[in-house]
Amino acid sequence: MANTPQAKKRIRRNERRAEINGARMSRIRNFVKKAETAIEGGDKTAAAEALRAAQPELARGVARGVIHKNTAARKLSRLSKRVAAL
Repeated sequence: MANTPQAKKRIRRNERRAEINGARMSRIRNFVKKAETAIEGGDKTAAAEALRAAQPELARGVARGVIHKNTAARKLSRLSKRVAAL
């Protein structure tokens, strides 16, 4: 258990950050899932629109340090390849 005031503060801060980062990850996952369901539906315009909505969310996740740059690039690449194949 934390003994020093700084360690106690770190625990409080980490809990707040985990909540914020969890919400961010959930938001990113929702946008990616919308794009995936549009792709599975076969509607190219809806899929392209969902992909355009997911791109800034992934970029925001990278900027905030929630996901790694290469992870976001990989997800975008795979989604855009699937949209182009429709």
